[in-house]
Amino acid sequence: MGAAACAFARYARGGWRVDSTPHPEGGDVDLGLRGRTAIVCGASSGMGLATAEALAEEGAQVAMFARRRDLLEREAERIGALSVRGDLTNPRDLERLVERTLEAFGGIDILVNNGGGPPRSPALDLDPASVEAAVELLLLSAIRLTNLCRPHLERSGHGRVINIESSSVREPVDNLVLSNAVRPGVIGWAKTLARELGPTGVTVNTIAPGRIDTERLAEVYPTGPTEQDLAKIPMRRLGTPREIGDVVCFLASDQAAYVTGTVVPVDGGLTRSLL
Repeated sequence: MGAAACAFARYARGGWRVDSTPHPEGGDVDLGLRGRTAIVCGASSGMGLATAEALAEEGAQVAMFARRRDLLEREAERIGALSVRGDLTNPRDLERLVERTLEAFGGIDILVNNGGGPPRSPALDLDPASVEAAVELLLLSAIRLTNLCRPHLERSGHGRVINIESSSVREPVDNLVLSNAVRPGVIGWAKTLARELGPTGVTVNTIAPGRIDTERLAEVYPTGPTEQDLAKIPMRRLGTPREIGDVVCFLASDQAAYVTGTVVPVDGGLTRSLL
């Protein structure tokens, strides 16, 4: 099996859940990430944590960024990563994240923009202040942090910007108007940035997760999804955070050096969009 196929195929089949425990050392493929430095945002839980785990297992040096100090420090110690506590919407926290990463590792090769989503809400009577907050959280934070990392990514020779967004960038989701409205703006920015950074060798890609088994999804399915819920997903199950982390590792690798400006759906076939 080739490296790309292996990166996408690491999962254990089960019912509506699959085993999301970290993979053992010495897996079936080496993606060549050993010694590279990655910043992972929203890294204390869910897809961010799984991404930090996957990168660390590939031998990358990982800086984990999140708001919840105790949880972040505990998980970083377990993985062997650097923990930097902060808020995505605070520009000074982002500056400190980059400073701490450079002090610890001397460079930045991979940036994973990821964070929590805005509140669930319909479009009717939408509060403009909520829209501004969503833009600050989802779009401006990614722009600010990427701008801070850009000189180091260009010097890397293997620079990667990977955004973890949502299937809402391909198909609007009911009662998620803020995500539906703002996240596609991240894609427009990322696509433009990919074209502008292409000559430097830095790639910019976005992952569009579907229904992934995280704390946020548990708010939607407090007792677990029903058969009717899962019937909407061709794979008939939720995805695992680790399946997102494995795709991040592939996009961060040299095997994906010619992949840029893309949106990669990891949704079990949920979205019907052709592109």
